[in-house]
Amino acid sequence: MHPDVEHYFEALPADRKPLMTQLHGIIVGLFPEADVNLSYRMPTYRVGDGWVSLASQKHYVSLYTCGAHHLAEFKTQHPEIRTGKGCINFKPDIEPPVKAIEQVVRHAIEHPKPA
Repeated sequence: MHPDVEHYFEALPADRKPLMTQLHGIIVGLFPEADVNLSYRMPTYRVGDGWVSLASQKHYVSLYTCGAHHLAEFKTQHPEIRTGKGCINFKPDIEPPVKAIEQVVRHAIEHPKPA
């Protein structure tokens, strides 16, 4: 992991650090070969043309993808979790749905362009 990413994680607020660390673990667990670097000041995980990013926001943690097509199934399965066009916003005090997150990450990395 790039030193800038390590500094990013070290500087996380205590309430968001466990969730960010968990999401990081999910991503590198699925794609240990991912190039992990900062992009737009966010930890970004790239494999080929596919990528996902994490960000600590003021009141939540976001998982970003390159498009809404990666989130279609997630939105159906978890309407209670706020999503944007290409991101999922997790409140730090709620247990994230790991299997669904894994599906989103796999899809974003393995299918970066819409079908």
